[in-house]
This record gives sequence, structure tokens and C-alpha cells, in this order.
Amino acid sequence: MEFKNEVWVFIEQRGGKPADVSFELLCKGNKLAETMGGILKAIVIGSGTDEIAKQTFKYGADEAVVIDNPSLKDFRTIPYARILQNLVKENIPRIVLFGASIIGRDLAPRVASHTKSGLTADCTDLQISDVKYLNENHSKLLLQIRPAFGGNIIATIITPDVPTQMATVREGVMELCPLDKPKKEKITKIEYKPEPIDDLVQIIKQHREENKVNLKAAPIIVAGGYGLGTKENFRMVEELAHTIGAEVAGSRAAVDAGFVTPDRQVGQTGVTVRPKLYIAIGISGAIQHRAGMQDSSKIIAINSDPEAPIFDIAHYGVVGDATSVIPQFIEAYKHKLK
Repeated sequence: MEFKNEVWVFIEQRGGKPADVSFELLCKGNKLAETMGGILKAIVIGSGTDEIAKQTFKYGADEAVVIDNPSLKDFRTIPYARILQNLVKENIPRIVLFGASIIGRDLAPRVASHTKSGLTADCTDLQISDVKYLNENHSKLLLQIRPAFGGNIIATIITPDVPTQMATVREGVMELCPLDKPKKEKITKIEYKPEPIDDLVQIIKQHREENKVNLKAAPIIVAGGYGLGTKENFRMVEELAHTIGAEVAGSRAAVDAGFVTPDRQVGQTGVTVRPKLYIAIGISGAIQHRAGMQDSSKIIAINSDPEAPIFDIAHYGVVGDATSVIPQFIEAYKHKLK
């Protein structure tokens, strides 16, 4: 089946505000399209979306495909999925990317299943490469890279037998790189043709609570792991963070142990961060955690195990008991800040 050499990014929006992950995916999609020698399209569904469509060119879109109608103001699974399914079946793009958000996780599998496309969830990297598979050469396939088997390996997944390859990616995984000179605007508007099935589910009332913790914007993060042993010991992480004006974070094991709240979890199943300084205390450095912080500008690791994987990516490492090392850090900072 013939496909178009195009990369599509679904632009998620709530209440007219575009999701950061969509613009991050445009930046990545722009690089993928360049490698493929193709074009990047932003797919914008909603109501009053002209401004969102214009913003997409700042992040690399060659064209914005807009389906705008008052009844599409809020996300509803059936009409959004039907619109995207029809667009994919009619145009057969080579790649379609979604954010691994509540909306993206609802939408992507429905579209992939209906169009019989390949789909990989929660990718940590995407690349284009020529692949030889079962003695057959495949040109410019999408390599969908993500941790697997509980994070014990990094899997590279390909879907060579389908024309359209799809992937979801968490917010913060791809770097936001706006262009110095936005591309020339090309907006294509497609008429929304409602069907009775679209109104099977109606939104009566919505309640959303904004996340009060913004780890992505923090220049310094102090993160603690299960290696701290107790919630009392974890308070030293909070004291160190308070001393140096940092945000507190934790590994999944620390969250599961009740040391820190889930909204402060860094890693594959948490938030991906890129602070100027990341201090990892009592964190072994499993693949899942490293996926969420390995792009930090400077990493300091404190761990009693000299063989801990976290030291493989740390710029500075301290081997020692955190309960004796942290107070020395705090004292040193306080002395320096006087």
C-alpha cells in the first residue's frame, strides 16, 4: 500500500490551550521529517483553533490541518477518533505521533486499531533508519525506542508490515526547540461532518485541577530514592532542597514507599526533567528513572553502593551513607551562602 512521506502530530488542547507535549512532538517530528525527506503536518481539532494552528509553525510544522467546529470544543472520544481515523485512511501518512496523556492514550489505540497501524506506547526516543528484517530491506523505518521487561532492557520496536507507524510519547521526553525563523504558514481547513454516533456521549460537567508542582520548570532538583530507608531520612532531602532553593522529587520506589507524593515522581512513569542541577540521593539508577533525568546539565549522585548504575551517568559521585553525607552538604551550602 502506498503511503505519503509525512509525519503527523496530533495537537492536543484543553479549553483552547495547547498541550506542551504536542509542541515537543512537533520539534521531534520536524527532525524525523528532515531525515525522511518528508513534511511535517500538525493535526488540530477543536473550536476557535486558529491561534493554535499558527503556533505550530514556530515548532516546525510545514502545514496545519484544521478541523474546527463549536461541537469539537471539548475532547470527546468518538468524534475525535472518527475524524482522525478517516484522515489517516484517506491520506496514509508514514508516521503519526500522540502525547502519552489521558487524551492521547484514549485516542491513539482507537485510531491505530481502526486503521490497522502499528503503535508503540510511551517511547523515550524516536529515530529513522534503514532496517533489514527477515532478509527484507526496509527504507527509513521509524525506530520506536522504550524500556521493556520492567525496565531491564531498552527495546527498539519496528512495524515494517504496515504503511502507517504510530507512537505515543510522554510530556518532557522530547526537547522543546522552537525555530529561530518559523516556517511559512500553510493552513488547510477541513469541514467537520457530524454523524449521529458523535453525540452518544455528551459532556455534562468537567472538573480539572491543575498540578501545583512544576518539576519541569525547576532549575535545581533534589531527588531521593528508596535507599534512604525511612520517611524520616527522606526529610533530609527536603531540608537540602530548601537550603539550596530546589524542588523535591523522588524515584518510583520512594513514591511507592510513601516517602514523597506521586506528583513529584521522576522517571519513565513520572515526569521527565532537564534541570541545570539534579542531585540523586539513595537512587540506584534503574533505566526507568534515568529515562526521566539523564539529560540534566549536571548530575550529582550520592549512594552507598559504588556499583550503582546512577554513577554511570553522574558527573560527580559520592559513595557514602546519605544520612551522614547530606548534613555535610547542607552545612557546606549554608556556610557558602552566608
